[in-house]
Amino acid sequence: MSAMTPADAASADAASAGAGSGGTASAALLGLHGPLVTADRLAALAGEGVVLFDASVGAHRGAALRLPGARPFDLDGPLSDHTSPLPHTMPGPREFTEAVRALGLHDTDTVVVYDAQGIYSSARAWWMLRAMGFDRAAVLDGGLPAWIAAGHPVEPVPAAYDGPPGTFTARPRPGLIADSGTVAAALSDPAAAVLDARTRQRYAGTAPEPRPGLRGGHMPGSVSLPFGELQRDDGLMRPPNELRTAFETAAGDREQLYFSCGSGVTACVLALGATLAGYRDLAVYDGSWSEWGLPSDRPVATGLPSGPSAATGGSSAP
Repeated sequence: MSAMTPADAASADAASAGAGSGGTASAALLGLHGPLVTADRLAALAGEGVVLFDASVGAHRGAALRLPGARPFDLDGPLSDHTSPLPHTMPGPREFTEAVRALGLHDTDTVVVYDAQGIYSSARAWWMLRAMGFDRAAVLDGGLPAWIAAGHPVEPVPAAYDGPPGTFTARPRPGLIADSGTVAAALSDPAAAVLDARTRQRYAGTAPEPRPGLRGGHMPGSVSLPFGELQRDDGLMRPPNELRTAFETAAGDREQLYFSCGSGVTACVLALGATLAGYRDLAVYDGSWSEWGLPSDRPVATGLPSGPSAATGGSSAP
């Protein structure tokens, strides 16, 4: 196995500092140090039993190429609750167990999740696994683009996973997925911060919402932190010290953090960044703006505070 890279070492430091509600997987999970793994580190683990999940969504779903042997963790399909009127809703424990067993996952496996855009929807799959009690998972830093840029092999995507089922069992961990009532209470809690991962234009209400019927703007008292601001220009996550600075700039000294976006997907990029930065008390608002922004008596504010810049930080709906 190759020597640890600086990015892997940073992830190990973040893990030892404590990462997210409910703890992290062992620092020795087949050489995966914390919740983020580099392309070179993952390539060095070939043949060591790592299960690869492709969690691409939207236009990137079913991309022409995949990491060898990757299985489709389909957030636009079985890995969301389609009985809900809201997109990308977390399935219940029984449905999640069935969907993940169908992908051949066992409780003792180690998982690396990636997506074809970079780090966009892969963090959602990682957070869902954690919320269902599975900590032996990490996100591929930079996703498929970083893997290809590093010169590692890819293969055509098959129609579906057709291997044997797994024995995974969901063990829900309370508190990692928040509902609108919990978030509403957090907005008035001086110890908590609600961070919005959408672009600043959507947060301000100056750009239209990509989903029809939603009001423009943001939850009063929430703070804008576009998920793209946690990533470097090459699509890799920023180092833990820079991530910590970004969160402290947005949330001050508050350590209890809630994350929202369009449909609960890119909010999980903030959860990943906060985990790497050493925060422990984290939750993702599952309904996000797809729920809060519906016509209702939930309050909506527009405009930007005087502090944050007008950076865009990401462009897509989730």
